[in-house]
Amino acid sequence: MKPVKIDKHILLGAHMSTAGGLYTAFERADAVGCTAIQIFTKNSNQWKDPELSVDDIKKYLDARNKSKVGIVVSHDSYLINLCAADESILARSRYSFTKEIMRCHALGIDYLVFHPGAHTTRERKEGILLVSESLNEAHESTRNFKVMTLIETTAGQGTTVGSSFEEIAEMISHIKDVSRVGVCLDTCHIFASGYDIRTRETYRATMDKFGEIIGFDKLHAIHLNDAKKPLGSRVDRHEHIGKGEIGKTAFGFIMNDKRFSRIPKLLETPKGEDGYTFDIKNIKTLLSLVK
Repeated sequence: MKPVKIDKHILLGAHMSTAGGLYTAFERADAVGCTAIQIFTKNSNQWKDPELSVDDIKKYLDARNKSKVGIVVSHDSYLINLCAADESILARSRYSFTKEIMRCHALGIDYLVFHPGAHTTRERKEGILLVSESLNEAHESTRNFKVMTLIETTAGQGTTVGSSFEEIAEMISHIKDVSRVGVCLDTCHIFASGYDIRTRETYRATMDKFGEIIGFDKLHAIHLNDAKKPLGSRVDRHEHIGKGEIGKTAFGFIMNDKRFSRIPKLLETPKGEDGYTFDIKNIKTLLSLVK
């Protein structure tokens, strides 16, 4: 399939694989037509924190300069839990998270999206406070860096924190350097946690709550994912745009919301065998909703 033609003023794309080297993400992005992408800067399912070589960084920056991608967002490792009850896992998570920030800094990536974590055997309030403490430690260790850490809204599975706007606002309230923290809104996750966006009225009500409780000045990335499970299910299962429980209409509201015009909107929907086809189809669906 031919890449989608996206206006350079619309920051739209998907999470891209870096198999074969970080720089390869741009080849894949250009094959789709992305103007924004999300990547992992390391294996997301391993604790290893490899140092980037001079050659790694050069290849990445050269590829980025040649690409039509306007903004890159990084996502941290899935193993990191910034409010872990196990002290050894907490220490390892904090170390790895700081290394994530360092890699973003070396690559010139402005935003690092992360899942706040699961409190497991701790009290929920203690877990929320611990996320803030973990962020403060990471920010202090990288105090001369500009990388902004973005708290991702969660679906509320198990003991994960961050499934309500109030919990995320509480985390932010304890951050010492507020210039280093923001939010990534995931459509599947907020829907799964109980925020309805399917009608104009419910969309407006949900976004009004976000604005009042967190503030749109804190929103720096949006994950566009439909949901396999019903409203309030607390189950994190992504579906193609318009094929899930959220439906196409809600994504039209987001694509036409002027408050989000310069915010990168990123798909995390299932990939096809070639890694391109479904991203192209989903992006075409999203663009068809723009008025």
